[in-house]
Amino acid sequence: MPTTLSPVPFIDLQAQRRRIGPRMEQALARVLARGAFIMGPEVAELEKRMAAFCRVKHALSCSSGTDALILALMAKGIGRGDAVICPSFTFAATAEVVALLGATPVFADILPDTFNLDPAGIGPAVAAAQSAGLRPRAAIVVDLFGQPADYARLQPALESHRLIVLADGAQSFGAAFQGRRVGSIGEIACTSFFPAKPLGCYGDGGAVFTDDDALAAAMVSLRVHGQGADKYDNVRIGINGRLDTLQAAVLLEKLAIFEDEIALRQRVAARYNELLAGHAIVPAVMPGATSVWAQYTLRFKPGRRDVIAAALKAEGIPTAIYYPKPLHQQTAYRHFPVAGGELPVSDRLAGEVLSLPMHPYLDEATQDRIVAAVKRAA
Repeated sequence: MPTTLSPVPFIDLQAQRRRIGPRMEQALARVLARGAFIMGPEVAELEKRMAAFCRVKHALSCSSGTDALILALMAKGIGRGDAVICPSFTFAATAEVVALLGATPVFADILPDTFNLDPAGIGPAVAAAQSAGLRPRAAIVVDLFGQPADYARLQPALESHRLIVLADGAQSFGAAFQGRRVGSIGEIACTSFFPAKPLGCYGDGGAVFTDDDALAAAMVSLRVHGQGADKYDNVRIGINGRLDTLQAAVLLEKLAIFEDEIALRQRVAARYNELLAGHAIVPAVMPGATSVWAQYTLRFKPGRRDVIAAALKAEGIPTAIYYPKPLHQQTAYRHFPVAGGELPVSDRLAGEVLSLPMHPYLDEATQDRIVAAVKRAA
């Protein structure tokens, strides 16, 4: 039914801005006054605080989550002839960075309850890579929708095949698995600070995390065109992957309230789960894990999702589909190897998932309006 109510924002960044607006403006003014727009002191301070937050030795900021993945793969020497296992149910950047470096993504299936990589698919993915004449070298383990993957089951499977574990925490930064914060899991971990992420800046940004001194040093060089002693001493092929000082200033202010926002996100998600249980398949968090709820994603019976999305839109409630087509079905990626020849869970979930408005400042009245609309449509 059409609505005369105000549209509901999918992610309300303005609510956050109302909370920290004056402090944010002061932080940006300091950068403008100083004029150190590239690698200013805020960048080093952010990296120090992020390393402490994740309890890792090295946090290296960079220009985007995509560049974070590229830096990690380049530091490990991933290239032509190498295979990197990736979930198919994810954003294109996961496989894109592999292909850009001349390596080959090999797609594996996910678990239907957590949407994360299925440990049982690692062996078939390795076999698919070897059948294609490739060297299995690494796996990009994506923590989808805010929850870490099941590393307790994944890491033994990956280590048995001597695969590098690259943890993609673009959606899970701030979450934890068995007492370890995202950023400290895997040989290298990456995240994104895209504005819609749980910790987002006012543009593009990202970070790479590791405890390995040699890897950190390599990525520091790679981030600035492969520099050695200075930017005119190029010791390797690199990229321009620096984080702008203005974005570092933004992230410092947001990091100061991040723990509180994580708690608020968990409260919103718990309330959604309580109110919507029985009307949809609600998301589950594994024992021993936490989620930062980058998305709140429901599953509906096949054929119902689009009807429900249309009904909510008519009531001024936006929804999103993450992801309507798995990567192994995409034009740019369908020629790459697939573990076992098919990925039935990824294919099925692409027709069932629907994400609702989700952010720390979603008040109960607005949430009740969303829930009531879902119940009417479901």
